[in-house]
Amino acid sequence: MSVDLSITQLIIEASLVVQAVMLVLLLASISSWAIIFRKNREFRQAQRGAERFEDMFWSGGNLNDIYAQSEQPDIATGGMDRIFRAGLREFRLMRRQSAPAEPTIEAAQRAMRVALSREMDQIEQSVPFLATIGSTSPYIGLFGTVWGIMNAFLALGAMQQATLSTVAPGIAEALIATALGLFAAIPAVIAYNRFANRSEQMTSRYEIFIEEFTGILQRNLQGGPDNARGRLDRES
Repeated sequence: MSVDLSITQLIIEASLVVQAVMLVLLLASISSWAIIFRKNREFRQAQRGAERFEDMFWSGGNLNDIYAQSEQPDIATGGMDRIFRAGLREFRLMRRQSAPAEPTIEAAQRAMRVALSREMDQIEQSVPFLATIGSTSPYIGLFGTVWGIMNAFLALGAMQQATLSTVAPGIAEALIATALGLFAAIPAVIAYNRFANRSEQMTSRYEIFIEEFTGILQRNLQGGPDNARGRLDRES
């Protein structure tokens, strides 16, 4: 007697529990790939935006002009320019209030830190879900495997004469659940580790810019050489 061991037929004839496990894993895989493509695009945009803004910022132009340019939708480059605008806005506000130098710098730096946190929260959104998929999918698949094999042996016990052809379909459908669990988990784990590393790199890049810009603001208050980039204390 021939037995149809095609994957499609095995899935169709699987028990409801195993089918439910397969469906959950399939949805998890689709969700993880959607997140992977979206986050990969967002990280690339953030990287390119940071590079464009740094080129504009370190070109030696007037800081007030850079601020005005960074507000234009066709020039706005992303996270780094928003951090820059947050710090410069707070710096201007404190200067209009005639605040001392140290509180002014601290307020500007605090505003940039808040903007940094918002940027990283946005760019890291959904990334932890990849870790959840990567850590739970193998166990969900294992549950489907155990359930399928258990049903196969229960059916085997009810038979007077058991052959490989009667046992193979039940075991095969159970192993499909394990395969689907690994199929969902492996890309999710790889992508999570990659995005976590890129997130750390972006955070470090933003923090370095904050420190560099803070130094420029301090020298501006002291009337140093960087003050030639534009007086900021009376800008609106």
